Amino acid sequence: MKIYIFLILVFSAVLSGAQTAPVKWANQETFFEELIGKNLPDFKGITITGKPFSKQELENNIVLINFWFEECPPCVKEIPELNKLVKEYKKDDVRFIAITYDDRKKARKFQKKTGYKYEIVCLTKDEIRKLNINHGYPSNILIGKDGKILKAVSSIAFDDEIASVKTQTLIFEEILKSAISN
Repeated sequence: MKIYIFLILVFSAVLSGAQTAPVKWANQETFFEELIGKNLPDFKGITITGKPFSKQELENNIVLINFWFEECPPCVKEIPELNKLVKEYKKDDVRFIAITYDDRKKARKFQKKTGYKYEIVCLTKDEIRKLNINHGYPSNILIGKDGKILKAVSSIAFDDEIASVKTQTLIFEEILKSAISN
């Protein structure tokens, strides 16, 4: 009986092609790596002022999209860092869009209270899920003028609290600078 089990295992390994490459575990960063080069999916939402908003309004722009919601502590924590990017790159015609599933009135009140400088667009949770470009909150997606995703990272932070986040932020910013100069 043992020999039959052994032969079945060997036979199935041969037929399926044994894994020789190291396993690449799926996590937030591997998800983000797979987004690079893909088109920003179509979407439609409502700004916090009640104006309809769609992907078409972003055409031929460099865009930084931040996925957030008010009850997300890491989302709120990174807002001062995101505002630094606005201050530095708004003059370069970069669009800064914040996508949330929060109610637009609640999001508007939050923006006034915190001074969040991104243009806030409200979508439903299901609409955000269907975009399939954020993988947790916060998520930050950099889009080139051609509508393709250039880089995606979870958090933005220029401080040394978490070295890996700072490193990813600096890489993200370098890609942004490169997109601006092209």
